[in-house]
Amino acid sequence: MSRIWDSLFSKNGLAAKEIAMKLVQVEEGGRIPRVDDLVEELGLGRGTVQGALRVLENLHAVRLESKGHLGTFLMNKDLHLLKEIAGVGSLMGAMPLPYSPQYEGLATGLIETSEQMINRLDLAYMRGSKYRLEALKSRRYDFIIMSHLAAEEELKNDDNLLIAQNFGPKTYVSSHQIFFANSQDSYIKEGMRIGIDHTSIDQSKITLHECEGIDVELVPVNYMQLFDNLMNGTLDAAVWNSDENRAKRAFKIGAFKSEKARSVSEKASTAVIVIEKDRKDELDQILQLDKQKIVFIQQLVVDKKKLPHY
Repeated sequence: MSRIWDSLFSKNGLAAKEIAMKLVQVEEGGRIPRVDDLVEELGLGRGTVQGALRVLENLHAVRLESKGHLGTFLMNKDLHLLKEIAGVGSLMGAMPLPYSPQYEGLATGLIETSEQMINRLDLAYMRGSKYRLEALKSRRYDFIIMSHLAAEEELKNDDNLLIAQNFGPKTYVSSHQIFFANSQDSYIKEGMRIGIDHTSIDQSKITLHECEGIDVELVPVNYMQLFDNLMNGTLDAAVWNSDENRAKRAFKIGAFKSEKARSVSEKASTAVIVIEKDRKDELDQILQLDKQKIVFIQQLVVDKKKLPHY
């Protein structure tokens, strides 16, 4: 460890950690709290506060400029370094694999919007809402992304779960539709083999509604294998995310006949953040997310006006 980093273990360095937490929330170009205010709020000596600010400057975490009676301004900051000095980490969440522009845009919006938060967001990607829920409950993740439909189903069975953010229709997927292996088909009929993925609450629930009262064979299949199974004729039809461009080019697409399927499909298109109610600190951070900004960034990615990064 360098001598500069060793300085964080001095009296001034320990104070610098507390002040770094305050400066994370100050925009570049903004005025920082007055020394007297920091002295009163943190219970530190004036000399200690001034020394702590010098430590942060020596570490190149901030560049400050005094403007006399106007106060001291934060001209530049290294946000990641400030957070490291403050000793804060990130919140870890899980969402679907980003194979569509909708998912890429949502991931980009979440990451970018969280940059100015005390705890930024990091994302892992895993298919299957049931798998993500298991990971949330086992505390592998602080929050998860799923559809409003899937979240409501799980909330019925677990009163410790909470929908912390709702991003609105078409933020999870644009829609679901029925994909047919035979271009002559346009609706599900008796005798068909229909793919169903029981690990996907959305896909399985919509499929069951659409097939209700029709004598079909429900074939368990992994969601990511639907394309191959339709292509090789193992399946006759399957409910699928309409954002899958490869499938739209390859197969005949049909609309839902079932009113139940149509009514739940909108909830299946809505992205929500689910968290456990007793994770108070993490919940407070999630509630601070700028939902409108996230959706705006997502749409830029979908419209190809912004490159995704996550």
